[in-house]
Amino acid sequence: MTQHRNEIPAVNLPVRVKNDLVFRHITVKSSENVAGCFQRIVLNGDDLKGFNSRGFDDHIKLFFPANPGDVITPPVATDEGIVWGEGPRPLNREYTPLHFDAQANELTLDFYLHDGGVASEWAAGAKPGDKLIIGGPRGSLIVPTTYAWQLYVCDETGLPAVKRRLRELKQAASAAKVTVLVKVKDVSCVSYLDDEKEFDIEWIVSEEQNGYREDDAAVKKLKSLSLPESDYYIWATGEGKFVKGLNDYFVENRGLDANLVRCVAYWHNK
Repeated sequence: MTQHRNEIPAVNLPVRVKNDLVFRHITVKSSENVAGCFQRIVLNGDDLKGFNSRGFDDHIKLFFPANPGDVITPPVATDEGIVWGEGPRPLNREYTPLHFDAQANELTLDFYLHDGGVASEWAAGAKPGDKLIIGGPRGSLIVPTTYAWQLYVCDETGLPAVKRRLRELKQAASAAKVTVLVKVKDVSCVSYLDDEKEFDIEWIVSEEQNGYREDDAAVKKLKSLSLPESDYYIWATGEGKFVKGLNDYFVENRGLDANLVRCVAYWHNK
């Protein structure tokens, strides 16, 4: 059994909270390209009343027609579970809410643009008035902003969550030492975090994003870091094998507390 470094007081642990599952019909208000590799969509509608997203890496489901021209019928949440109606089920993808304005009932999402993505293709062609159905988030992980040492690792798919987290840390006037390591394929994506330049952000531009490899530049960088004994938080996402390798390294090899190391796959190589 791995011996973890120090017991962490419960008050400093991330807290998971549940939300009522609600499916909402909303409308595109505006669409703009950001940093060349993201499409920022602002959505609004009365159905957004009561929307709640308290965790920086929350996920909502977006529903798209299985076939062009299909009418999208979302499921219904009941006490017995989720009930689907007849007909083809819509395709769905998960995205992180970047920002929600409760007064204006406006939800902002950033879509990473890439070939062959159902949501990406929708976002690239979205125009004001287009309709969308979303569900969730079903729950949130609320992560304190007060950890003295924080590390965030991602590729393009995790950048909206990282952007939201850095904004959160700025708003909280956090005095934490924050390190961000981002793997991207296109150098244009580097400008996505231009508003967060006060943080220590390192970019690795490479076509190689296919799993955890000892010779990977990101892995080498992470293994060179001096890890603190306590008061830390690590968050990493990206391809499944890559994040599993990081979790094994930080928790099993380095003995960090699994409650304070969150490594979540956002996608998997086929």
